[in-house]
Amino acid sequence: MAFGQPRIEFKNNAQMRTMHEAGLVLSQALDAAAAAAAPGVTTKHLDDVFAAVLSDAGAKSNFLGYHGFPATICTSVNDEVVHGIPGGRVLQDGDIISIDGGAIVNGWHSDSARTVIVGTADPEDQRLSDVTQAAMWRGIAALATGTHVGDIGAAIDDYVSSVPGKPLGILEDYVGHGIGSEMHMAPDVLNYRTNHRGPKIKPGLCLAIEPMLVRGGIETAVLEDDWTVVTTDGKRSCQWEHSVAVHDKGIWVLSAPDGGAEHLVPLGVTPVPIP
Repeated sequence: MAFGQPRIEFKNNAQMRTMHEAGLVLSQALDAAAAAAAPGVTTKHLDDVFAAVLSDAGAKSNFLGYHGFPATICTSVNDEVVHGIPGGRVLQDGDIISIDGGAIVNGWHSDSARTVIVGTADPEDQRLSDVTQAAMWRGIAALATGTHVGDIGAAIDDYVSSVPGKPLGILEDYVGHGIGSEMHMAPDVLNYRTNHRGPKIKPGLCLAIEPMLVRGGIETAVLEDDWTVVTTDGKRSCQWEHSVAVHDKGIWVLSAPDGGAEHLVPLGVTPVPIP
């Protein structure tokens, strides 16, 4: 018996506008959590700050309780790649922390992540974050100009490979995903080039694009909490993520207040609000 690929959920414009509402709340919550990241602050405090913004806006967290996850954000510090659990860990000067969160408004999801360097930045950590963020934007631009989902990973890979200096690794164990009426949906969005072109890019497609880069090897392991993913060589890592919608007039970054214009226009892509 032949089995097809998981069905992709294509959204109408009204549904994507609601996802943008969720994305705007999420952006505000991430702003607050990122601003609170400072030496001497616990990762639990960042979670409390984030949760308060969602509560004030009447939005729900899509992380809290997801397969038992105990918090509203993931706080991944230094060699922690993704899915770090907020708690009593006290942030130190020079830490690099990726804050990943999501929000639900009227049943529609958003998902976004950003990286913050606490206090004094190691230049190599700053480079890691800058390259990861730039790679994400190039992946988003490829969603606007490409024909297949695989074009996103190719654009990310090509950019990271072209950056001068010590090579950075692109994690392959964790990838982006579709998003909509659920947080994680088909299709997978790879962050690296392969021979598989992936599904066609069509209006109604909404994706979470999230490259994760490391300063060392790309091998990872999961800690005993069954959530936190770390690099096996102890080298530092970084994650940036946005949720993006494709509609019949163009693309719109759902988790950015300006739809991504600040970063996309210099790449030759002008985001268009959802009609």
